[in-house]
Amino acid sequence: KLFLDLKLNFNDIELSPLSAYSGTYVGYLIEKGKLNLALEYYLEDEQLKANNKVFLDQFSFGESVESEQATSLPVNLAVALLKDRNGEIHLDIPVSGSLDDPQFSIASVVWTVIKNLLVKAATSPFALLGALVGGGEEDFSNVSFEYGSARLNPAEQDKLQRMSQALQDRPSLEVEVSGFIDPDNDVEGYRREQLTVQIKRLKYLDLIEEEELPEGAKEEDVTISTEEYADYLWQVYKKADFPKPRSFIGMTKKLPETEMEKLIYTNTPVTQDHLADLAQARALAVQNFLVEEGQLERERIFLKKPDITAAAEQETTYRARVELGATVR
Repeated sequence: KLFLDLKLNFNDIELSPLSAYSGTYVGYLIEKGKLNLALEYYLEDEQLKANNKVFLDQFSFGESVESEQATSLPVNLAVALLKDRNGEIHLDIPVSGSLDDPQFSIASVVWTVIKNLLVKAATSPFALLGALVGGGEEDFSNVSFEYGSARLNPAEQDKLQRMSQALQDRPSLEVEVSGFIDPDNDVEGYRREQLTVQIKRLKYLDLIEEEELPEGAKEEDVTISTEEYADYLWQVYKKADFPKPRSFIGMTKKLPETEMEKLIYTNTPVTQDHLADLAQARALAVQNFLVEEGQLERERIFLKKPDITAAAEQETTYRARVELGATVR
């Protein structure tokens, strides 16, 4: 029976001499970088527990080379995601298994972890970024919106703020922003949102006229109490240009709130152009937040024009959303 309790460190291994290998299997020469390894292996009763701490300092790829054996995975993007502001990459790769298992291989486990990182970088780079800075619980790849709305709620703003910090630490990354709509729910949501906008505008104008508007307040910041809502709904309903029930003397008849809302919704047109504008407004809301609040350079953020009704790859993802992608500058 073997017993092993081993700690082994490798420090300052120059990586550029390994370009022959990286060119063959990765498709890029190594421009520079140093490798540091801290290995801890414990073996008892045929059970192995190991930690592999990998520290790459100032690692970067150089020229691309032709190789039929090179991976097609985005190694440059993965490096840009993993590297922090100081040019350091830190990976902690645990390995455990039984030596009695003929399928168990340390190299296979380590390579699987690295390959999964590369695949995650290719398919959902901002989910990987969230996992790196959020302890595996954060997902920066999607920003959710209420149906019909392009306003960022506080929870999504907090997420974007954390994402901005992570992007500030990775200046080689560019951001792609794509807005989407939920074809099943955004239509009705859009109608509700349009009514809310009209009601808030009326109160906003009243506050200006009464000189009671707080300094710096915006129209979307206005709050409506339950009592005020009924009055402003009636004003919107009266001004709306569609046939309405009238009294015996020809005046617009005041109806219960739910009936007035229903008539307003029914007579609020929602076209594909409206929905396309909503998707674009969501993308712009995220872009503007990243620039104005997240302090990212606008030239790093690009708006994409996708199929706005496309479903998310993961069924659990909210469809009224903005998706975020990454490329290397």
